[in-house]
Amino acid sequence: MPQIRVDKLLLEAALIGLQQRQADVDQKIAELRQRLGMQSGQAPGAPAQSPRKRRRLSAAARKRIAEAQRKRWAEVKKGAASSAGGSAAPGKAAAKKAAKKGPGRKAAKQKASAGRAQAKAAAAPPPAKAPAEKAASE
Repeated sequence: MPQIRVDKLLLEAALIGLQQRQADVDQKIAELRQRLGMQSGQAPGAPAQSPRKRRRLSAAARKRIAEAQRKRWAEVKKGAASSAGGSAAPGKAAAKKAAKKGPGRKAAKQKASAGRAQAKAAAAPPPAKAPAEKAASE
């Protein structure tokens, strides 16, 4: 089998041919993108629109936000300081935890437990009669 000698001239010709093909493909891609109304370098599914500009807050708005945040933190710290003294009754801690879980949580738990008890009572067999009751009914 004869071996083909690859020399520098042949490789340069192949490179030129491939570059020409690449230029043709790039041109066809650009034409298709133009027909689709897309900008070059944009993803196919993305709409052709400019990026949204970032909104800036005024100094007065930043100051109002900072003051409101300081006020919230002061309330949190005041609440933590009063409960950290240890003078709070043990029942208060439980009440605070229950309050954190949301309003109506305790009522929902009671309703659920009442429903379970009612279902349990309905499923249970009637109580057996005592021996004295059996004798009286006969």
